[in-house]
Amino acid sequence: MTIDTTYRLHESLGFQLTITSRFQEHHLEEQLKTLGLTRITWCILLAVENEKMENPSDIANFVGIDRTAASRALRQMENDGMIRRIGGNSDKRKTTVCLTTLGQILVTKATPMAQTTASNYKKKLSEGEFATLRALLAKLLEGEDTALKSL
Repeated sequence: MTIDTTYRLHESLGFQLTITSRFQEHHLEEQLKTLGLTRITWCILLAVENEKMENPSDIANFVGIDRTAASRALRQMENDGMIRRIGGNSDKRKTTVCLTTLGQILVTKATPMAQTTASNYKKKLSEGEFATLRALLAKLLEGEDTALKSL
């Protein structure tokens, strides 16, 4: 049996994307942790505050997680005082999500952290390189189901 040894892990696109993503995520998560946030809770806060989303399914789709993971995160965020979930008057199955004062404060404090982290990576590229990278990443995602079970 002949084994193909031509594949090189460190040269593969998947490995390079993963490592780059993990470094960026790690830097952001270390910052967010000082506020008691995770990457998921941060993304949910942004969905509600910046994107004006209030439906849990829409929030889950925006963040890229399934509805079960979103429900779990929303429940924890509510317990931590970041959000409120309000049941519908006529349909108790309809839930509306809104930020509490604490949630709004966390968005205000975490936004500069996220901007700094993003800037640290963006400044390594020229504007043209950055635009090309974003276009190429979007092209790689075409046709993919971006709702991951977990991020």
